[in-house]
Amino acid sequence: MGSERRERMRALGAHLRALRMEVGLTGAVLAERAGVGQPTVSKVENGRMIPSVDVLDRLSNALGLDEPTAREVRDLLVAVMTAPETSKVPAADLSADTPLDEGLRSARLVRAFQCVVLPAMLQTAEYARHVFASAPHATPEGVGRVVAARVERQSLLYEPGRESVFVLTEGVLRTWPGSPALMLAQFDRLLAVESLSTVRLGVIPWRRAVPVLPRHGFTLCDSRTVVIETFRGERVVDDPAEVSAYEETFTRFEGAAVFGAEVRELLLQVMKEFRSLEDSDTR
Repeated sequence: MGSERRERMRALGAHLRALRMEVGLTGAVLAERAGVGQPTVSKVENGRMIPSVDVLDRLSNALGLDEPTAREVRDLLVAVMTAPETSKVPAADLSADTPLDEGLRSARLVRAFQCVVLPAMLQTAEYARHVFASAPHATPEGVGRVVAARVERQSLLYEPGRESVFVLTEGVLRTWPGSPALMLAQFDRLLAVESLSTVRLGVIPWRRAVPVLPRHGFTLCDSRTVVIETFRGERVVDDPAEVSAYEETFTRFEGAAVFGAEVRELLLQVMKEFRSLEDSDTR
């Protein structure tokens, strides 16, 4: 394995490449729009060069990134700059390659239900940092490593041929770490992802009764496996009968959720409430 910095460089490059492909630009066109050399774009995307803040801002502007996405890209650059050159394993018992990560990479259809925490694929870097920082014996180095890996894997959302369906309870939107400002950035992220043609985002509003009392979150990877989340970690199940039972449960949750214009209206309403909290904190 290479150095931790090298791994984070690759994560940053892969994320930028996915963003470029999403808007349909070639490396040459992106370089021209950003006012940088094409070799620079190639080296950054392949994890062979650390871009300066100025170069990263130029690339972000040329890609037309919104503020939440640009912030995530800047967070990845900070993770690169603060990473050690050695391949020393951090003390935290945090894995950047969990069973869920493995399932997400191979699946063409991902269906995730959550009742407390946001799905991994939808988390901003700052939200994910709070998730991992709460792990036993977490260290800043370990947290930075897994956060960078998580953000990099979110590029799967943009790949043609993949479909992702997320269903949350409204409680997920109101269970928040950090600060109201963190959640406002997270809602910007949700609104951006909801607009993707490869993603369906649904929320079960508090005014609707849930069809099944949720006990934990889970993610279906195609119809092959289900990853069940517990306090002790993740459990992968590939028994066809159990996977089928979770598929049926997901369908019931999906049927109770609102999508499209209704979910956007709900997100904007909860954002308004967080903005009020933020205003009260600054008084």
